[in-house]
Amino acid sequence: YAWDANEEYLFKAMVAFAMRRYSSKSTTQISNVLLCNVTDRVSFWFVVTDSSKNVTTVPGSEVEAAIRMNRNRINNAFLLSDQTLQFLKITSTLSPPVEPSTPVWLIVFGVVLCLIVAGIVFLIVSGIQKHKKKNKESTERENLEEKVEVTLENGIPCEALDLKAGHINGVFAADDERFTSL
Repeated sequence: YAWDANEEYLFKAMVAFAMRRYSSKSTTQISNVLLCNVTDRVSFWFVVTDSSKNVTTVPGSEVEAAIRMNRNRINNAFLLSDQTLQFLKITSTLSPPVEPSTPVWLIVFGVVLCLIVAGIVFLIVSGIQKHKKKNKESTERENLEEKVEVTLENGIPCEALDLKAGHINGVFAADDERFTSL
């Protein structure tokens, strides 16, 4: 937003307010806050004077403590935060970073453990299904073998012939056509 004379007045008023709240005296006025080297990027330095004493400026440590104590009020007055309104030599009042209730390594360990358990369960279930399928196929083979009548001739198993359909020996059929004269 545009930094103009009204914004400067508001800043001076907020610093005077902070000084009054910090020192519990009503001696600091808006005219006691001086802005110096104001740039287009809203960068400046300021000095707080004390007219009640012979000293012309208030010590920097008192100004820093007053601003630190009222930093939230100053930020709210300009609708800014500690990232956008920066006071050099005054540490920001950001809250400490939030730490999760469970450590990160525990979360990673839990995910890996779940993947391993899921893999083991998958292998067990697929093994059981293959075993059931194998048993089912073997019982079907046994049932088919029981249905087929096997005759033994000279100790050699022979297939039973379907007498209604007949049986053609392919070896001799091909030879007959080759030698048949016209």
